[in-house]
Amino acid sequence: MSLLPLTLAIDTAAPRLQLGLVHPDGRADWLVEDIATGHAERLFGCLETLLARNELTFADLGRVASTTGPGSFTGLRIGLSAARGLGLARGIPVIGVPSLLALSLSVDGPCTVLLDARRGEAYLQGFSGPGEPTEPARLLPSAEAEALVPADGVVLRSPFVDIVAVARFAAGADPASFPPEAAYVRDADAKPQTAARLVRQTP
Repeated sequence: MSLLPLTLAIDTAAPRLQLGLVHPDGRADWLVEDIATGHAERLFGCLETLLARNELTFADLGRVASTTGPGSFTGLRIGLSAARGLGLARGIPVIGVPSLLALSLSVDGPCTVLLDARRGEAYLQGFSGPGEPTEPARLLPSAEAEALVPADGVVLRSPFVDIVAVARFAAGADPASFPPEAAYVRDADAKPQTAARLVRQTP
């Protein structure tokens, strides 16, 4: 039986910096800081601390993962940029784990993830088991999303993932199926400006 690669997982999609490390033999370590901002300034210092106490360096990493959202726009970009940078520098696979799927990994069985998206809306997705979605992630009015939640099922409402579970999932995930690309679900607020756009004249 082949060992899984030493895998680092990063989550900066919520107001918390989370780093998880899973060794090929199954041992795990993690570092968590509750911070709403400043992920960029703290991330690599925390990562160096995590690696050092495991007597590892960046060269030992076999793959790296980051949650991809939905979540904080700035936070997502920080985590994904760090993961892509490490992957490029080390020539290792980079895994993108959707945040709602990442949350489902903390439950051993069916669950529904329901996250506050603000503005009277919520993100909703059902899972038959850890990492096994039964439907695409949806953005719905909060009342409509609440009405769709099973009355007797497990409902996850916290935005904070189990970072070690994310690392374990990423260690065996197919990189082609989980690209490191942001998954916002809601369209970006910024819209292209068209007022000053010139109309191309056809000859």
